[in-house]
Amino acid sequence: MQKYLLIAVGGALGSIARYWVGSTVSGRMGAKFPYGTFVINITACVIIGFTMTFLARRTELNPAWRFLVPIGFVGAYSTFSTYEWETLSTLRSGAFLEASLYAFGSLFLGLAATWVGIVIAEYF
Repeated sequence: MQKYLLIAVGGALGSIARYWVGSTVSGRMGAKFPYGTFVINITACVIIGFTMTFLARRTELNPAWRFLVPIGFVGAYSTFSTYEWETLSTLRSGAFLEASLYAFGSLFLGLAATWVGIVIAEYF
């Protein structure tokens, strides 16, 4: 039962963080490009790369952290389905360049950000 509670708490925190980051970034950068979702996807990659690597290397830590952070928090915070929807919507509106920049930028920067999270965790 504890794991479900940890997932729920992490999910609640991830949802709140997603809303706050997304609305803050979009409010500052504008809505022509889905900057909020882009920032969320990249930071989620760093967080999951870090936590999964850090927790795997720190076997003395309670495994419950895996339920709280990568499953609960990142699961609610990450917005891959939103990313797909926004890419398709942007394509359908005829903005091929913007859709391409968003799709490929998210893919390649997301991979790089995940690697950064792993590298950071390896130093702790």
